[in-house]
Amino acid sequence: MNGIIIVDKPAGWTSHDVIAKLRGVLKIKRIGHGGTLDPMATGVLPVFIGRATRAAEFCENAEKEYIAGLQLGIVTDTQDITGNVLYENDVNVTYDDLLAILPQFTGAQKQIPPMYSAVKKDGRKMYELARKGIEIPREARNIQISTLEVLSHRPIDTPPGTLYELRIVCSKGTYIRTLCHDIGGALGCGGALSKLQRIRAGIFTIDKAHVLDDVIAACLSDTVNSIMLSIDHLFSDLPFIRINETEICKAKNGALFNAQESIEDGIYRVYGINDEFLLLGKSENSTIKTIKSFFEVSN
Repeated sequence: MNGIIIVDKPAGWTSHDVIAKLRGVLKIKRIGHGGTLDPMATGVLPVFIGRATRAAEFCENAEKEYIAGLQLGIVTDTQDITGNVLYENDVNVTYDDLLAILPQFTGAQKQIPPMYSAVKKDGRKMYELARKGIEIPREARNIQISTLEVLSHRPIDTPPGTLYELRIVCSKGTYIRTLCHDIGGALGCGGALSKLQRIRAGIFTIDKAHVLDDVIAACLSDTVNSIMLSIDHLFSDLPFIRINETEICKAKNGALFNAQESIEDGIYRVYGINDEFLLLGKSENSTIKTIKSFFEVSN
């Protein structure tokens, strides 16, 4: 079994929980996901099965899009509303005040990961240290936020203030709760993430995602193929070529191979006989080098 299932992860589940559950119902070891979501988050979690696990890294590194809730006037140890409240502030911030500072959080920048994260320090995950009350210096990471806009806002009573809904398009490694925390800090009142939904991971969008219960039901009823995408779907925005048996043999042995016709330099989906998706390849002067292979390996 090889392919990709787009799961709409429910709140309260870790990404690992989803993978463990599907590994159990599918009775398959080779399964992984294309980018971690916090337990409170919902939304697009691409799940890679069998040979498709080789493609997970391409999704993990892809651009992500989120709808996030920003609650001002509160600071927590986890930078979201599930954590322990460190302090609350009166909020004397207007909608225009928020709009005025958003440009400083847009574009290429550095972000310090939160202590409650899976980032490792000397082999230990940060959240393991944080749970013991230990805080250590963290190195800032390079991130890119290409879109940051306010979708809506409404007053809230506890703490008194305003809840903003943001749309964020960003690079791998961006912590949305840290973004909310930092925006609140810049406004002088503090802030925390109140909700998070990932609506896109690379080319995979929320409208193509399946509720986890439906995915489990499909697995148990042996109809999972009806909701599974092929591996090459991940690379559907790339051009493709087909090669003959001689070149297939070279490709499957890890050697350089040739296109059947002159092609431009670049990255291609490479197909063999009967439209078998073989690999992702990089062409230079019509000679192709394998980036990642996806064909079945004979024992």
